Amino acid sequence: MTDSIMSKAATMEIPINSNGDTGTLPEDDSLEQAAKVQWSLDEKDLQQVMVSGPNLNETSIVSGGYGGTADGIIPTSSIKGSNMHHSSSSSSMTAEETTRGVAVEKLETMRKWGLNTYKCTKQMISERFGRGSRTVDLELEAQIEVLRDTKRKYETVLRLARALTNHFYNMVQTQHALGDTFADLSQKSPELRDEFGYNAETQKLLCKNGETLLGAINFFVSSINTLVNKTMEDTLMTIKLYENARLEFDAYRTDLEELSMGPRDAVTMARIDAAQQQYQVQKEKYERLRSDVTIKLKFLEENKVKVMHKQLLLFHNAISAYFAGNQQQLEQTLKQFNIKLKPPGADKPSWLEEQ
Repeated sequence: MTDSIMSKAATMEIPINSNGDTGTLPEDDSLEQAAKVQWSLDEKDLQQVMVSGPNLNETSIVSGGYGGTADGIIPTSSIKGSNMHHSSSSSSMTAEETTRGVAVEKLETMRKWGLNTYKCTKQMISERFGRGSRTVDLELEAQIEVLRDTKRKYETVLRLARALTNHFYNMVQTQHALGDTFADLSQKSPELRDEFGYNAETQKLLCKNGETLLGAINFFVSSINTLVNKTMEDTLMTIKLYENARLEFDAYRTDLEELSMGPRDAVTMARIDAAQQQYQVQKEKYERLRSDVTIKLKFLEENKVKVMHKQLLLFHNAISAYFAGNQQQLEQTLKQFNIKLKPPGADKPSWLEEQ
């Protein structure tokens, strides 16, 4: 075994040049190096090498076959480290590319928003100072103005009806308290029992009829509030979107007209094509919202007439029956419009809930 190690050591120390010839190292020097290798390995080292065996982390793959040169030996640890490094590099590059893509997308969105805001602001200022032209649909603009005026007037009706409800509620509560006081005095004043009793019954009847009228007025107020603050407001929100679309449409139309009047070089033609595309998009949006506004105005008018016809009839019949003292007609009016009154004390918690 010593002889094989010595011969291997001597062989590994002989340099080979590019032509396969031996180097200039003298033979004596080679033998001397082999002898040094032999005597440096004692018996204890040999036993330790044989017992422990090779370490898996230091295992090498020989690419050139048995007896290959040292250049063909590839440590496996270097392969594992290379693969791990390549994998981590790929994942980091993928994450970096994703982040970069999101950032580029946000920047592009901000750029488009800024450009659109600039064009619309420029168009708005031009219109206010009378230098810019605007697209006008005279018939639709007149209908929109009528709706806004109608909404203002209906808001006045709603405010006054709420004020009437509050005042009438206070009056009914006063009548209720006055009737209780008359009834108490009727029990404690024998000489005026009949007079106090008549007045107590009258106030209680007025209080009952007043509560019935309050139910009708509350229903009237609720219906007007829905019409004004929901139905009309929804149509006005669509009108606001339409007006914004009209402003954007005119802004891009003006931009296209200005580019068309300029020189027709290659750069300008490319800008004209892009402006033409944007103009077409804004035109389609404007026409779509104009159609939506027209349809909503039509349905709103039909709904307004139907609702107000019912509510005005209810208000008139209830008020007339109450002040005429016709209790039966007042109750019949509420049944006609399917208005159900809460029983007295329904808003108060029960004695179980108060415990």
